[in-house]
Amino acid sequence: MTKADEFYAGTARWQVEMKTLRAILLGTPLTEEFKWRSPCYTFEGGNIVAVWGMKDFCTLSFFKGVLLKDEAGLLAAPGENSRSMRLARFTSVAGIEAATPAIISYVEEAIALEQAGVKVELPKGDFVLPEELLAAFKGDPALETAFNALTPGRQRGYCLHFAQPKNASTRHARIEKSIPRIMAGKGMNER
Repeated sequence: MTKADEFYAGTARWQVEMKTLRAILLGTPLTEEFKWRSPCYTFEGGNIVAVWGMKDFCTLSFFKGVLLKDEAGLLAAPGENSRSMRLARFTSVAGIEAATPAIISYVEEAIALEQAGVKVELPKGDFVLPEELLAAFKGDPALETAFNALTPGRQRGYCLHFAQPKNASTRHARIEKSIPRIMAGKGMNER
């Protein structure tokens, strides 16, 4: 039994709906893998779509969803800071069955984009370094060097995390807690 089989055999919410999504995806040229604690469907090694179960719905999450035409109007950004991923939310098998032609069309379009080598163009430096982080850099030049060595996505993730609290002491505490990960070259959610 694969990890994906175990995932779909579990007792989490939305199991029937997620199994319905799996059946659709297995009928496409995608390869089923298991990444980020969830089934991920790839094409020639490129991530195309993942299935996730949330509290109020399950999703098909397209990694380069921002590039899809979304003619059926199914896709939405998962959050206000999402740049490339787009997801379709489902709460019933009937909803999935009604959307099946669109899902298949989106998968075909995503595969074509992957084959063509199309990348999501993300702006560089589209985040602000919080004042508390700049102050930490002045006190620890090695921290600044390590932060600048991170990928732009990791830098952006940290900056969004650090800037979120209204209280400066909370922002400072988040930075202090993150220093070991930054120094190790890891993003916020990496192990």
